[in-house]
Amino acid sequence: MAPVLPADLSLPPFRQRFPWIGGDLQTLRDTLHPPKLPLDRGLPLEWPVGVLPCRSASLSPGRSGSGSGDRLLALLDGAPSAADARGLVLLLHGLGGSSDREGLRRMGQTLQAAGFAVVRLNLRGAGAGRQLAGGTYAGRCSSDLLPVIAQARRLAEELGQATKAGPLAGRPLPLLGAGISLGGTMLLNACLDGAAQASGSGSGRQPVLDGLVCISSPLDLDACSRQIERPRNRVYQNWLLERLCRQTLEDPFGVTPQERQALEGAERPCTIRRFDAAITAPRWGYTSVDHYYAAASPLPRLLAGEPLPPTRLLHALDDPWVPVEATRRLASRASEGIEVTLTSGGGHNGFHGCGDHRRPPGCWGDWLTARWLLDFSAAQG
Repeated sequence: MAPVLPADLSLPPFRQRFPWIGGDLQTLRDTLHPPKLPLDRGLPLEWPVGVLPCRSASLSPGRSGSGSGDRLLALLDGAPSAADARGLVLLLHGLGGSSDREGLRRMGQTLQAAGFAVVRLNLRGAGAGRQLAGGTYAGRCSSDLLPVIAQARRLAEELGQATKAGPLAGRPLPLLGAGISLGGTMLLNACLDGAAQASGSGSGRQPVLDGLVCISSPLDLDACSRQIERPRNRVYQNWLLERLCRQTLEDPFGVTPQERQALEGAERPCTIRRFDAAITAPRWGYTSVDHYYAAASPLPRLLAGEPLPPTRLLHALDDPWVPVEATRRLASRASEGIEVTLTSGGGHNGFHGCGDHRRPPGCWGDWLTARWLLDFSAAQG
């Protein structure tokens, strides 16, 4: 399958916008020059997901036995009433992020401007949802995401009933997904796992999501870990590690003595791989970090043709965090329902292009996402 160019989405080809030239400046643009965004008025929703099995025996026994379980915090933006609603988009942040990160909020604003309702999810332990769930998230956390997606599906049905105009009035809204970086990896894994569960049970239920866009998402976690360990990426890795360690240690339900020693002792992690070996892999039931990376990398399952909803992948050739080779490999294979857009520039979830000022609030990548989801929604209507 040849890489798909954005001409089919009525967008000009991506061209870097001065002064954000090169993969690193594209990546850092929102940090160096945060976008101007309105006050966050997202409606908070708390969705139950249950307690991580590997933590219930060692931490918060009173809580795990109460039956209340853990919850994830989502924020609903742009709920339609009389509007011509196009769909509900579940929007996921990446590693070290949360629902209030500038790039995620800007994409949410772009999707709202295109007519979508948006749910911005805080993954386990992230952002303002830190107090609601013990533990932290992983690249394959379908036991969290599948219950959340089921609740988002019910919300899409309710919003559709409240919609008074347009071709979807009174009908369930399409449930779509958009994942930034590792958030896209998680959504891919959730869709694959949900389809496998449905096939195993012999049920013919609807797909987990109706459509999906992944931006700068790693398909091979081992290769991604090796990339971020390169000396040129030391600043990036240190920034991520600081956020991950702080997020873990701030867990209101506690950390085990072994976890605290791993994060604060003399051998505290100096790489993402070591953090994942000490924290992520054992928390999510993997025997080793290599086991975790292999199981949570969607590339082999995608190459094997496991079913997905219609999916669009966007990746820049100069992404300094996530190597493009896995996405290129997928693009070279005929995979039903998967379209790939590769750009020469854009960095890691950057895609700040010429002409962005003429289509606020989003950048080129935000509008590519919105345009593809609009076309998909229109085809369903």
